[in-house]
Amino acid sequence: MALRSTGTTVPTLPAKDNTARTQEETILRLDKLNVFYGNFHAVSNVDLDIQKNRITAFIGPSGCGKSTVLRCINRMNDLVPSARVEGQVLYHGQNLNSRNVDPVEVRRRIGMVFQRPNPFPKSIFENVAWGARINGFKGNMAEHVERCLRQAALWDEVKDKLKESGLSLSGGQQQRLCIARALATSPDVILLDEPASALDPISTLRIEELLRELQTHYSIVIVTHNMQQAARLSDQTVFFSLSDTRSGILVEAGQTEQIFTNPVDPRTEAYITGRFG
Repeated sequence: MALRSTGTTVPTLPAKDNTARTQEETILRLDKLNVFYGNFHAVSNVDLDIQKNRITAFIGPSGCGKSTVLRCINRMNDLVPSARVEGQVLYHGQNLNSRNVDPVEVRRRIGMVFQRPNPFPKSIFENVAWGARINGFKGNMAEHVERCLRQAALWDEVKDKLKESGLSLSGGQQQRLCIARALATSPDVILLDEPASALDPISTLRIEELLRELQTHYSIVIVTHNMQQAARLSDQTVFFSLSDTRSGILVEAGQTEQIFTNPVDPRTEAYITGRFG
């Protein structure tokens, strides 16, 4: 399957493989990624490999570019008029920033869940079915919606009220509905920008358990300010901080256990231990 282009042939991407892979396999590679908002250099020279079927956590102080980098991965920054992105975001080796790559197709393959639950003002069923429908899904929609809701650990709670508004659900249920909506387009990667920051501890735990289950079939990148969440949930942790010019920089990336127990950079240790940030 190829990413749809704007008129120029692009390389064919491999079909999605739902088999869990080894830790060393890279699905996304950021190469000299720089982001500008007008004249402000928001993110500077980020190089990073993101591994397949693993959970990668972005941590760091507020304003250090975590969410900005996350939004580069599925070209959400295209929607910001003042934004300019330089460098490469390679997905299966293909540069997603190429002009001939369709950003709508990128967002189908790389789904996103935002900080606050944002269900559509539609029924629970239509919240899930809508994305699948506009992306050309031709199968049994009822079965597809049920499958996505089951994957999001929500089916048993909503199966008897699918015609009710998604806005009628609790905050934690709404966030799981948004995850089901992201799954409905059959993505390869799921991006989550502080998905539990507005939720109570019980709902947060359910979201974390859900993400651990989903990583068998999806590669997951999560931005979080919660150090405990990053430590218990992720396989790889990436620490961002601020340069002297207030640009976001990647300080250190590694396996989560190493980052939290034996960080290489003293700035990482200072942040992890609460002496900075």
